[in-house]
Amino acid sequence: MPVLDGIRGIAILAVLLFHFVAPENRDGLANATVSWLFSYGALGVDLFFVLSGFLITGILYDARTDEHYFRNFYMRRVLRIFPLYYGVLVMIFLVLPLIPELRGTELSGLRAHQAWAWLYAVNIYLAIHDGWVLSYIEHFWSLAVEEQFYLIWPLAVWLLAAKPRVFLTFSFLVAAASFIGRIAASLAGAGPVVIEVLTPFQLDALAIGGFFAVYLRQPGGEAGARRIVVPLALAGLGLLVIQFGARHLTVRANVLESVRGGAFHLLLAALLLKGLLGPVSSGWTRCLLSRPLAFLGKYSYGLYVYHHFLSYYFSSHHTDLMLAAGLGCSNMSALVLQAAAGIAISIVLAWLSYEFFEKHFLQLKRYWPSSHARILR
Repeated sequence: MPVLDGIRGIAILAVLLFHFVAPENRDGLANATVSWLFSYGALGVDLFFVLSGFLITGILYDARTDEHYFRNFYMRRVLRIFPLYYGVLVMIFLVLPLIPELRGTELSGLRAHQAWAWLYAVNIYLAIHDGWVLSYIEHFWSLAVEEQFYLIWPLAVWLLAAKPRVFLTFSFLVAAASFIGRIAASLAGAGPVVIEVLTPFQLDALAIGGFFAVYLRQPGGEAGARRIVVPLALAGLGLLVIQFGARHLTVRANVLESVRGGAFHLLLAALLLKGLLGPVSSGWTRCLLSRPLAFLGKYSYGLYVYHHFLSYYFSSHHTDLMLAAGLGCSNMSALVLQAAAGIAISIVLAWLSYEFFEKHFLQLKRYWPSSHARILR
């Protein structure tokens, strides 16, 4: 399904713009407007979750009768994810500390908390402290959510997918429970970071994707999904209207954010379905099939892992201000130049990493084959 690379490309582009632009909220209407606009790039992570739920569930559903169902799935995930992730951790915690100039820096200070990263538990550490307190590696929270999702979802698919209606009901209930649980936790006083990073509170996005992966594989599923797209989008917009209208009520801000998150998950699911089911001749589908988005989608994992080391350094050291002073240009111009350079460097790093490192591990997947059924173009 080549269109999914385009959706993945949109997701990573949104994240890149969010981290390279949105945090730099400077004085002035123009700067504030740009920062506000690109702050919605954080939804790129939510789109990744919806897409991941769709792809992973589809893979598992197609392979549910395979003799080595669990072994093959986990080995293929290990080959895709672990080499880059643990390779970066080795660099951060074992190699970089050997450089004298880096001793005593914020990067060096991460070593005291490295166990959370090795165990794919960065999200739990952030939730315990209810803050973004891991500097260069705090974006690993979403990777931790993905890994924790992998621990439970393959078993659910294996147990329930023989009866698709049962699995669809289960996915719907999981999504509803996650949404309601997020609101309940907010009412109970859970902090905003807790609500954002813990896996149970992101399962609605993952389960929605999983629901449609199985739904589309049923007889008449594509036709039914086409009828669902508009109601799904309207439901998301309705939740946004409710959230917007309740802004001035004496309701915890976290509750409204939880409702808002659910709204965007529905809208992103509609976006995914529109891309999958729209005519090839439509402008939206042609955009998703474009080479630039396909390129970004192909290297999105490396882009996600590497980019934050640059964006965090830029943000924490206010390098855009130094650049503006050095070039004698406006802060906005300097920010644009900095963001372009940061994205370009991230792309180069991701390309080199994939072509000369990750690809060699991916070639080993042939020893753990998985069943695949092409259901769409």
